[in-house]
Amino acid sequence: MSKKLTNRKTDYSKWYNELVVKADLAENSSVRGCMVIKPYGFAIWEKMKSQLDKMFKDTGHQNAYFPLFVPKSLFEAEEKNAEGFAKECAVVTHYRLKNDVKNPGKLKVDEEAKLEEELIVRPTSEAIIWKTYKNWIQSYRDLPILINQWANVVRWEMRTRLFLRTSEFLWQEGHTAHETKAEALDEAMMINNIYADFSENFLCIPVIKGSKSDSEKFAGAEETYCIEALMQDGKALQAGTSHFLGQNFAKAFDVQYANRDGKLDYVWATSWGVSTRLMGALVMTHGDDNGLVLPPDLAPYQVVFIPIFKSPADLEKIINYIEPTIQEFSKNNISFHIDKRDSFKPGFKFNEYEMKGVPIRIAVGQKDIENSTMEIFRRDKMEKKTIELGTVSSKVEELLIDIQKNIFSKALKFRNDNIRQAENYEDFKNIIETHGGFVSAHWDGTIETEDKIKKETKATIRCIPFEKSSEPGNCMISGKLSKQRVIFAKAY
Repeated sequence: MSKKLTNRKTDYSKWYNELVVKADLAENSSVRGCMVIKPYGFAIWEKMKSQLDKMFKDTGHQNAYFPLFVPKSLFEAEEKNAEGFAKECAVVTHYRLKNDVKNPGKLKVDEEAKLEEELIVRPTSEAIIWKTYKNWIQSYRDLPILINQWANVVRWEMRTRLFLRTSEFLWQEGHTAHETKAEALDEAMMINNIYADFSENFLCIPVIKGSKSDSEKFAGAEETYCIEALMQDGKALQAGTSHFLGQNFAKAFDVQYANRDGKLDYVWATSWGVSTRLMGALVMTHGDDNGLVLPPDLAPYQVVFIPIFKSPADLEKIINYIEPTIQEFSKNNISFHIDKRDSFKPGFKFNEYEMKGVPIRIAVGQKDIENSTMEIFRRDKMEKKTIELGTVSSKVEELLIDIQKNIFSKALKFRNDNIRQAENYEDFKNIIETHGGFVSAHWDGTIETEDKIKKETKATIRCIPFEKSSEPGNCMISGKLSKQRVIFAKAY
C-alpha cells in the first residue's frame, strides 16, 4: 500500500487504473471486460444506492424487478432501440451443455437443446417492461406507473475500463408510464434534476444540465436530458441521463388506455438511469496523487482511528481512552472504524487510509493519553492538528461539514476554470487540442456540422445547456444562425 501512484499529469489513465485497484474498489475478473467490485468499493456504491433510492421514493417511485432475459422478438419491437443496442448484445441460443465423449471432462453445446427463440441478455429493459405494462394498463386510473429497478445489465464492450466501461455493470433504471405528454416531460426533467442534486450535493461532482443533440440521444427517445461532468484530465463524463420516450414504446407494444373521455389512447413514457460509472466519476473528479478523496457523506466510514501501540495492554488503554469519543460519534451518526491490527505499522495504515480516501484519520498513542489529546488528519487538505480530547467530537462534526463543502468547491473551481468560449473554428480546435475541458461554441443544429467536428477533433456535443447563453450568434463552421452556445468536449 505504501507504493506511490503514477503521477496524474504523467499518465492519467494509468493513475486511474492503479488507484481503483490500490484503493480496494475493484479488480478485473476472469471474464473479459467484467469486474469484481470489492467490499470497500461496494460499500461506496451502496451509499450511492441508498441515497438515490430515498430520493426516488420521496417522489413517489417504487422498486420492482424484471427478467434478465428478453425474447429477441420483444427486443426488436421498437426498431430504433433494437438498432441502437444491436452491436452490444449478448445472446443466449442454447439452454444446456453436455459431455464431450471425445474429450473427457470437457463440455460442449447440446445442439438438441437449442432455444426456440433466442434470448437477449438485457442491455436495457424497455422491451420486457413495456410488454409487462400492457398487462397492467387499461384505464387512466392505472396511471401513472412509476417504477424503478436496481439491476445488472450487459453491453458487450470491446474496450473496457473498470467502472467507466465494462461488459456487465450495475445500475438503476426507471421506467414510467403517463397519461399526458406534459406529465411525462415533467417526469423526465424532474429525474434529471434529482440526478444533478445527487451529483452535486452528495458526490460533490458539479454538473451541467442540458439536453442531448439528436445524434447523441438514447435510441428510441424523443428527448434525452443529461448531466455532464468534467474529469481532471479535461474529458467529459456523462453522469446520468433521463429520456422522454414519447409514445414510441407504447405503440411498439400496443399499450393503450381508456382516457377520461372513454377513448383509447397510447400512454406516454420515460426511462432514466445512472450506473456504477459514477464510481469512476468519483475517482477521477476528486482523486489525487495520494489516492482517493471521498466526500464524508459518501464514505463507508467517515473517521478511522489508528491506535499506536506496542502491546495488547497498550491497545486496551487506547480503546478505553477513545470510548467516550466513539460514543459521541455514535450518538451523532458519525461512522467510524478502529484499526486494531497488530500486523501492520502505523505508517502503513496511514498510507492505506489516505489511498482509500477516508475523510478523517485520528491517531492515538501513549503521549496522547498523557496529554489528553488526539491527532486529527483531514484527507482533503492533507493537514493534521493535535487537539484537546474534550473538543474532538465537536471538531470532527465541524470538519466533516467543511470537508464536504471544500471537496465540492475545489471541483467546481476546476470545472469553471476549464469552460472556454470559442468564437471560430480555429479557436475551437486550438482549445480542444491544447486545453481540453468544456468548450462553449455556436452550432447550427445540423448533424452534418456535428459529424464534421467529431471527425476532425474527436469532440462531441455533450449537452445543449438548459441555462441558455444570452447572445445568439453564428455557427463557427457554417456561419448559419445559432440560437445559443452548446457544450463540446472529448469524452469517456
